[in-house]
Amino acid sequence: MFWMANLLIGVVAALHLYFLVLEMFLWTKPIGLKTFHNSIEKATESAVLAANQGLYNGFLAAGLVWGLVQGASRFGFEIKTFFLLCVVIAGVYGALTVSRRILYVQAAPAAIALLLLWFAPHYLA
Repeated sequence: MFWMANLLIGVVAALHLYFLVLEMFLWTKPIGLKTFHNSIEKATESAVLAANQGLYNGFLAAGLVWGLVQGASRFGFEIKTFFLLCVVIAGVYGALTVSRRILYVQAAPAAIALLLLWFAPHYLA
């Protein structure tokens, strides 16, 4: 289960790097407009806010990668737990305030990874 948890944590980290790119660099481009169902006018007006949001997604990805680098240590477990909880909370909030789709794209993969992580029995003390 350890490798499954880490694999899914890697996927969650990759998703957040993708969100960073979409929100910081592609927000006003065709793929960003289509992904977020924005007009060019709305996207242009909100580009600075989107870039800020993208930066936060990058921090989440960085934290998850930091946890993965720690391997099977207790410290790695704690880092991964913290950042996965942050992703789940952000995803639930986004689902409640922006789009229900965020629950499935962001919160659900992180919640599954968190459960797999918690049930992986071999973390070192």
